[in-house]
Amino acid sequence: LKWSQNSCKYPLQLDLSAMLFVRSAGLRHGQKAVLSRLAMRQMDGQVPALYRGFSSGKEFGGRCPEDAGFATKCLYAGQEPDPVTGARTCPITMSTGFVFKDSEDAAAKFALQAFGPIYTRITNPTSDALEKKIAALEGGMAAVAVSCGHAAQLLAFSNLLEPGDHFVTTNKLYGGSVTQFARQFKQFGWQVTFCDHEDFDAIEAAITPKTKAVYCESIANPGGLVIDLQKLADIAHRHGLPLIVDNTTATPYLVRPFEHGADIIVHSATKALGGHGNAMGGFIVEKGDFDWGSGKFPILSEPCDSYHGMKIYEVFGKDGPVADMFGTKGKTGMAFAIAARTLGLRDMGMSISPFNSFLISMGMETLPLRMQKHCDNTLAVAKHLEKHDKVSWVRYAGLGGPNYALHQKYCPKGAGGLFTFGLKGGYTAGKTLVDSVKMISLVANLGDSRTLIAHPASMMHSQLTEEQRQAAGAETETIRMSVGLEDEKDIIADLDQALAHC
Repeated sequence: LKWSQNSCKYPLQLDLSAMLFVRSAGLRHGQKAVLSRLAMRQMDGQVPALYRGFSSGKEFGGRCPEDAGFATKCLYAGQEPDPVTGARTCPITMSTGFVFKDSEDAAAKFALQAFGPIYTRITNPTSDALEKKIAALEGGMAAVAVSCGHAAQLLAFSNLLEPGDHFVTTNKLYGGSVTQFARQFKQFGWQVTFCDHEDFDAIEAAITPKTKAVYCESIANPGGLVIDLQKLADIAHRHGLPLIVDNTTATPYLVRPFEHGADIIVHSATKALGGHGNAMGGFIVEKGDFDWGSGKFPILSEPCDSYHGMKIYEVFGKDGPVADMFGTKGKTGMAFAIAARTLGLRDMGMSISPFNSFLISMGMETLPLRMQKHCDNTLAVAKHLEKHDKVSWVRYAGLGGPNYALHQKYCPKGAGGLFTFGLKGGYTAGKTLVDSVKMISLVANLGDSRTLIAHPASMMHSQLTEEQRQAAGAETETIRMSVGLEDEKDIIADLDQALAHC
């Protein structure tokens, strides 16, 4: 089964895994039907006789509707019943490598002239289904799954930055992102400027000829602040730069960054997407319409030695032959995702386990139900603490205040399951509180089905200076809570008994 573009010097072959990088809603109905029929014909010789004998020749049902709503996509996007067995749940493909049809097939896949699994470090059928699901939920063209959120950030920036290059980020960030950007990236020769999330003049002034991106979190960790994505996108785009948004805390249920100007989304899928604290994972999601061919991004636009001079954006970008093949030419491509997979992921190897992909996918099936419950519980707990005599302040956009308007604009369904509050007793009271809870867990994580508590100044942000902690919203007296799915009265009761010790 081959698809060729006569005008392209890179002939393309589409095999059974043709949808490897593309969200399930990415093709029009007729295109999908043709691809499905051709793929089944190609596969006919590979299906064991036992299964062929029981087949009526019809395709299995149970597929994602073209106009599916968000909750439906959580269940169906990215995965169709197994074409051989009809398995409803996506199978876990625990195989390191995948058999090639012949040497020609192998050569084509290694040269990016064909899509298809080669080795699980680069892709895997279980992870492929997960990638298509998150791309559909975010409204993106393509996605890449990796081992964790930090890996997603590293891989995304490796597509853009060379030694001496630079990016600008807001300073309301997870503490691990601060250290990764300021220390580890510095080791690579990548420079960063941190700016206040509301100082848009400073953010724009920080952009230099070496700047390659603007970065932020949609709902900031730990403070729960909602960031003005559209203003940041406008600044980035005025300078021909992409806006990269970490959507971990919000998830696409609450915030859809592509609808507000973002170009790339990263996730720690370990958190609310997986939702059960049992699997590490991360995502890069590409919207697909950014112009990587401006000359600012040579890794994507210039000839790649690894692929004999191929220009990745020319072939896989929105105006290239692959977009034409999928019916999205002039609209969306997948150059960023292809480069992340076939360059950075290939060479650095931060691959996700297929078993983790399976667990995260199962967690995402209940994402809308869980996130709404997280938001409802968090609002109730925050309101209670706001009135407590041992609490000096509470930061949660859902309570009102200066961040409320952004909450209503970007995430009207809820302000998320993460918030912070300060204790009048300061650092000592903070440690006493987290040592005194009985049901709530002292865990350095968020987005779990169980309520988690942390004292950032002695935990996740302890390696930062006091000035950095204050900038991040993790002052000495700060307590961070990730509110779970328990009955709200039980969360409040545990906090009350713990606060009695402070």
